[in-house]
Amino acid sequence: MAVLLDTAALPRADREEAFYAAMMSASVPARVEHETPSGEVHARMDFWLLGTPDLFRNEGTGIRLVRTPKHVRIGAPERLALAVQVIGTGRFDQAGREQRVRTGELMLVDLTAPYDFAWRGAGASQAFQIDYADLGLSVETIRAAAPRLRSSPLYDLVLHHLTVMPTVADALQGTESAAQLGEATTSLVRALLTSAADHRDSAPAMADVLFARITWYARNHLTDPGLTPARVAAEHNISLRYLYKLFAKHQLSFEQWLITERLAGARRQLTSTPHRPIASIAAQWGFLDPAHFTRRFRRAYGITPQEYRRRG
Repeated sequence: MAVLLDTAALPRADREEAFYAAMMSASVPARVEHETPSGEVHARMDFWLLGTPDLFRNEGTGIRLVRTPKHVRIGAPERLALAVQVIGTGRFDQAGREQRVRTGELMLVDLTAPYDFAWRGAGASQAFQIDYADLGLSVETIRAAAPRLRSSPLYDLVLHHLTVMPTVADALQGTESAAQLGEATTSLVRALLTSAADHRDSAPAMADVLFARITWYARNHLTDPGLTPARVAAEHNISLRYLYKLFAKHQLSFEQWLITERLAGARRQLTSTPHRPIASIAAQWGFLDPAHFTRRFRRAYGITPQEYRRRG
């Protein structure tokens, strides 16, 4: 976690300017208005980088953020934000649609278009910000989903996920799992929007969420020798046949995917622990036969584990 701003450490006269600078570094250009008199601004902003997407939390005294057409013309990355109001009640207006966002509710913000968002008194909001390119959905789908988020059977799941994300993201900062958390959350958001845009058929979206959950689970148990297809299926209350079907939908074999992930983990450790025996690393990642590990490694990367370690 990076603390972008904590006004408690600043002179009162500098807080508004510092707030504006921190807000613009974390999100897109907008006009900032404070409810409290000059100098009485209180705020804390936290930021977590999760690969390409990020998580941004702002808590403090009443504010209003107005993104005008002029701000849009200035340019900014093409992103959207799925935000949860964690303290207080927000008022959000975009594309002629105004809504009250109460504590524990989600709102979808198109950061490429004008909007008006505010809360009075003490409040806090945390937003998962993601590039349109990574989300892979059309503008029409996103606009259709925005007013119908609650119609999705995934609404409560995604709401809980975003609410607890700061604690999880803190624990994963500095690890490869942070980017994996970003990828998994992206899949959840994609499924939420797809199912909300056309809530009559949410089965494909639910399958995408299940696939994301399974790959997240497997990546966190890669060094467990008991990680088998049968165990993964049982942990997610599905049949072994359906597990294979989910992976086939993504043009993958579960076993080959697992081997690829374990090889990648072993490859990273070859250079991060240069004095540890290669056979020991191979065994940790599920390759009990060193010769088999060497053959698999060479097939995947074109060189032997020893050559890879020598090259650094």
